[in-house]
Amino acid sequence: MSTGPTNLVVKRRRREGKTDYKLRLKLVASMKPRLVVRKSLKNITAQLVEYGEAGDKVITSSNSRELVKLGWKHSRKNIPAAYLTGLLLGHKAKSKGMQEAILDMGHYKSVKGNVIYAALKGAVDAGLNVPHDSKMLPAERLSGSHTKNPAAVKKDLEEVKKKIGAKK
Repeated sequence: MSTGPTNLVVKRRRREGKTDYKLRLKLVASMKPRLVVRKSLKNITAQLVEYGEAGDKVITSSNSRELVKLGWKHSRKNIPAAYLTGLLLGHKAKSKGMQEAILDMGHYKSVKGNVIYAALKGAVDAGLNVPHDSKMLPAERLSGSHTKNPAAVKKDLEEVKKKIGAKK
């Protein structure tokens, strides 16, 4: 005589590999806004997200497509573009009174110097307090030394940084 189902159905987002609920619980329990960095095939998105019972609330966001308006003429998915996206998000967050956050990498693997950490470095350089290990942040690739035309990337990087700093 059975009293219930013999197998439990796992939550849909867990089945689809979209949400790690143990990690999410740790991030939400910190009671700090999350710096969510995601990458797509062409762009990088960075958001500052707060937990809410009705659903998470995006405080501010930045996308690498916004860099085109600021004069960025190069790839929007590489490390310098990720750094500028994080820098832009950090300045937007500071203007809204946000001081600290915690990094939410999602299902991305932690690889030293990758695009996720480049966006983190940009947010930290803008003045956002995010706990991190400085060994994981990119160093020489941040200036675009690995690209086809490193001199042009470095020049545009400095110009866009000045424009972002002037938008404060």
